[in-house]
Amino acid sequence: MSDIMIPIPFGKLMNRMLLEYKKEGSVFGVPRCYKAKSPAPFHLFGRKLETQIGPAAGPHTQLAQNIAASYYGGARFFELKTVQKMDGRELASCVKKPCISAEDECYNCEWSTELEVPQAFDEYVKAWFLLKVMAKEWGLGDPDAFQFNISVGYDLAGIQTPKVDRFINEMMHAGETESFQSCRTWLLENLDRFEHLKREDVEAIREDIVNSVTVSTLHGCPPEEIEAIASYLITEKGLHTFVKCNPTLLGYEKARELLDSMGYDYIQFTDLHFREDLQYRDAVPMLRRLKALAESKQLSFGVKITNTFPVDVKNHELPSEEMYMSGKSLFPLSLSVARMLTEDFGGELRISYSGGCDFFNIKEVAESGIWPVTMATTLLKTGGYLRFIQMAELLDSEKAVEWKFVSLSAVDAILKKAVTDPHLLKPIKPIPNRKSEDSVPLVDCYTMPCRNRCPIHQDITGYGRLVKEGAYREALEVILDKNPLPFMTGRICTHSCQTACTRNHYETAVQIRNNKLIAARNGYEAVLPTLKKGEACGKKVAVIGAGPAGIAAAFFLARAGAEVHVYEENERAGGVVSYIIPSFRIDEKEIQKDVGLAKACGAVFHFGQRIEDVGALREKEGFDAVILAIGAHREMPLPLEKGEAENALHFLRRFKEEEGRIRIGKNVVIVGAGNTAMDTARAAIRCEGVEKVFLVYRRTKRYMPADQEELEEAIEDGVLFRELLSPFTLENGVLRCHKTVLSEMEESGRRSVRETGEVVEIPCDTVIASIGEGVDGSFYERNGIRTDQKGRPVLEPESNETSVKGIYAAGDGAFGASVIVKAIANAKLASEAILNQRIGTDRPSLSSAEEIHGKKGILSEAPEAGKADSRCLSCDYICENCADVCPNRANVSISVPGEEMRQIIHIDSMCNECGNCRTFCPYDSAPYKDKFTLFRNASDMADSTNDGFFFQDSEGNARVRLGGQEMDYRVGDRNSRLFYRIAELVDTVFRDYTYLI
Repeated sequence: MSDIMIPIPFGKLMNRMLLEYKKEGSVFGVPRCYKAKSPAPFHLFGRKLETQIGPAAGPHTQLAQNIAASYYGGARFFELKTVQKMDGRELASCVKKPCISAEDECYNCEWSTELEVPQAFDEYVKAWFLLKVMAKEWGLGDPDAFQFNISVGYDLAGIQTPKVDRFINEMMHAGETESFQSCRTWLLENLDRFEHLKREDVEAIREDIVNSVTVSTLHGCPPEEIEAIASYLITEKGLHTFVKCNPTLLGYEKARELLDSMGYDYIQFTDLHFREDLQYRDAVPMLRRLKALAESKQLSFGVKITNTFPVDVKNHELPSEEMYMSGKSLFPLSLSVARMLTEDFGGELRISYSGGCDFFNIKEVAESGIWPVTMATTLLKTGGYLRFIQMAELLDSEKAVEWKFVSLSAVDAILKKAVTDPHLLKPIKPIPNRKSEDSVPLVDCYTMPCRNRCPIHQDITGYGRLVKEGAYREALEVILDKNPLPFMTGRICTHSCQTACTRNHYETAVQIRNNKLIAARNGYEAVLPTLKKGEACGKKVAVIGAGPAGIAAAFFLARAGAEVHVYEENERAGGVVSYIIPSFRIDEKEIQKDVGLAKACGAVFHFGQRIEDVGALREKEGFDAVILAIGAHREMPLPLEKGEAENALHFLRRFKEEEGRIRIGKNVVIVGAGNTAMDTARAAIRCEGVEKVFLVYRRTKRYMPADQEELEEAIEDGVLFRELLSPFTLENGVLRCHKTVLSEMEESGRRSVRETGEVVEIPCDTVIASIGEGVDGSFYERNGIRTDQKGRPVLEPESNETSVKGIYAAGDGAFGASVIVKAIANAKLASEAILNQRIGTDRPSLSSAEEIHGKKGILSEAPEAGKADSRCLSCDYICENCADVCPNRANVSISVPGEEMRQIIHIDSMCNECGNCRTFCPYDSAPYKDKFTLFRNASDMADSTNDGFFFQDSEGNARVRLGGQEMDYRVGDRNSRLFYRIAELVDTVFRDYTYLI
C-alpha cells in the first residue's frame, strides 16, 4: 500500500459529513459531540474562543477531516501541522514508517506535514468551512468562536521561500484564493441540503483564517535565528506570535533527575541537544526583546511549551535512530520549563502549552493561566477524538475569562503533584504485551481481550454488568459456569485478564478480580443451596490432591453427574493456598467456601489419605479415570559457597502454622523476585524480632517476574529491595553478593546480567530462597507414567491424559509451579476429556452501542476497594480501537444489514501508515495492513498487498482481492465465487456507504 494520503475534495467531505451524520449520528466516526455554552467565555488574539483546548501541530491537524473530528469532539483551538520548505514526497521519503508508538508515553519520528504546502493550505481552508458549517447546522457553538493557529519552520530562509510565504499570506487573507472560493460556491449551490445554514451564514464566513503563528525550529537552531524568525513574523506579517521552546531548556541534569525519579530511567539520551539547543540564559533576554517588540506593534507574544523531546531508540520502538518523546513523561519537563519562565517573567509571559495534558490534569493547567492547551498523545489512545468532550465539559465556563497572568503558585502546585501522580508515574514493571497471538480476521474482529487472555475464558463483561446491577446471585452463577474457585481467584488470582483490559490505555484496568470477589461474597449464600450433583453420567473418577486443580476438577465432574472422590494427604483441602499463602492475603474461611461449592455438587473428600499406588486404588474402587493434582513441592536450593538458605515454601508453611510467631533474627534476606518471594518477604517482616527484610535480585525491579501489584504491596510493607546483586556466601551474619550490571536490550526484549567484580555485603541472620519449585517426578515414575527431563508427566495436549490410559494430570504437579487460574484450566481440560463434553458456555455481551459510546473517551478513576467497577467497555460487542486511534479516520466502522455487530474496513487513500492502529489492535496485527481495504482504483490496489476491493463503475461492478487472488464481482451476485461475508461487506459499502467511495 502507499503511505501517501490523498486529500478529499470539499464537496465529497461535505457529502460524507452530512450523510454520515444523518445515518449514524456521527462525524468522521466520532459518535458523540460537544455543544458549547453561549456566549463564548474565552478571548484570544482579539477573537472569541469557546474552549481553551485543541489538537497540537501533528497527526490530528494534517487533514481537513481530522480537524473536523476534533471540533465535533470539543476542540476550538487548532495548532495546524507545521509547514516548511521540504514537503510532499520529498519529506515523506525521509520519514520512516511506522512513525508513531503511543502505547504509554508517546514516541514519534515524524516532522512536518507530509502534504505539499499548497495541499496543506487547501486542507486548512476546507477545514475552516467545515467547522463553520458544523457549528451552525448542528448547533455546536458560535461559528466565530474557534481559532486556527499556523505553525511554520524551521529557518527564516525557508519561511521566506515563495511557497511558504504564499501560504502565510493566504492563510491571513484567503478570500480570493481558488480554495476559498470553491468551498464557498459549493455551499451556496447546495443550501437546500441544510436545515439551519443560510446564505447569509455562508457569506459571513471571514476570509482572515489566521492572525497568529507558532514558530517551530529544529533542535540546535541558534538563538539569533529564532529571534530573526519571530521578529519577521511580528513586524512583516503582523501576527500574534508564539515561539516553540524545547524541553532542553531545562538542562540535562534536571531532565535526567526528573525522569529517573518518576520511573523513566530506561529512556536514554545524551547531553548533545542540551548543549546544542537554545540555552536558558540566552532564551530569557531574547524572549524579553520579542515580547517588547510585539507589544510595540499592539500584538501578543508568548512561548509554546514545549516541543517534543529527542531520545535514543534503544528498544526497537520505531525504525529510526532517534525519536521524539511526548505524553505523560514530557509533562514534568514541560511544566518545569513553564515554571522557570513564569518566575523570571513574573507571570506576564503568555504560555501556550503542549506536553502530556489529558483529563486528569487539564483543569489545573488551564486555571493556572497556561492556555491554550493543545495535545496529541491522549488522542492517539483508545477513545481518540472523543477524549476532547470530557475535557471541554470540564473546562466549561459560564462567565467570560480574559487572560491576565500565569500563577507561579499554581504552577508550583501542579509540579508538586505531578512528581507523585500515579497517572504520570511509570509503573515499576514494563507494560506486558497486551496482544493476543491471533491475527485479526477480515470480518468479525470484535473481541474481548480480557476473556481471551484468561486461561478459562471467563465471561467477564457478563458478570461485571450483573455485579454493577447488584444481581450478585446471577453474577456468581455466570462465574461458576467456568470458574469453581471464585474466592481464591477473587483474592489472589494474578488476573492476566486485567493486563489485557482496554482500559489500560485509558487509565487503569477494570478491577475484574474485585468484581468477582464482590459476586462471590454477596452471592454465595444464595447460590450454594441451588448447587447439586448433576444427573448421573456413569463416570466414577478419583482426584488425587485437593489443591486448586483438584477442587476445580471435583466441581466440574460432580456437577456434570460423575461420582467423584478426592483424596488428600493433609487434613483440609486447599493445597498451597491453604497451607502456604499467608492469611493476610486470603482468609482460610474463604478458601473453604470454594471447597464447599465442590461438596455441594456432590464431590466426596477423603482427608489424611496419601495415595502411592494409583493403579491399585483404581482397581480396588473401580474408577473409570483418575486426575492427578499433586502439586509441585520439590525444593529448589540456593547454591551458596558458604552457609545455607531456608526454602521459601518451608518458611511460609511454618509462618502460617505458627501464625507468624517464629524467630528468624533481626535481618532477613529473601533471594528471588517472583510472587512467592514477595509473599515470603511480607511474611518475614511480620515475624517477631525482625527489623529489616531485604529482597535481593540480580536484575532490577523492572525485570522482576513478580506482578506489579505484588511488588507495590511489598514496598508498602517496608521490604527493602537490593537490586543488581547475586549472593554467594553467608557467614558471620553477613550475606556477601556479587554486584551485577544489565546488558543492552536484546532482540527478545530481555536484558542479561554480568558480574562487575565488586562485592556488596548485607547484614543477614537468615536467608530464605525463593527461586522456584520443581516437580517431584518420582511419584509419576513409580506409577508407570512417562515423564520429561524436569520430572513432569508427558501429557496429551488435547486432554492432559498421561501415558497411562485413563490417568490425567493437572495443576502445578503437571506443568510446574504456576497460578490458580491455570490450574483450573488444566482441570477443566482433563474433566472435559473424561466427560466427553465441553464445560462452560461463552455468553454474549449484554451491552448496547449507546452505552459503550457513552464510555468511550471518558477517563475515570477506579472505584474504591470493595465497590463494583462499571467502567467495562464491552469490547466483545464494540471494539473499534483501530477506528478510535486513527488520526486520519482511515479505519471505519460500518453496519451490515442483518448483523448486530459492526464491521471494520480500512480506507487506503486516507492512511499514511503511521502505525498507531497496530499498537492498539488487540490482535497481533496491523489493521492498516490486515483489514479488508477499500481502494480508490486499480492503481492503488496494485500498490498494495492488502485484501480489499474497489468499484470499477457506478453500476456496482467491483474488483476484489481475497487471499491474494483477484476476481470480478457485481454487487448482489450471490452466485459469485466470493465468500458471502465479504460479498455482504462489499454490497453494504456500495448501497449504504456511498460517501466512502
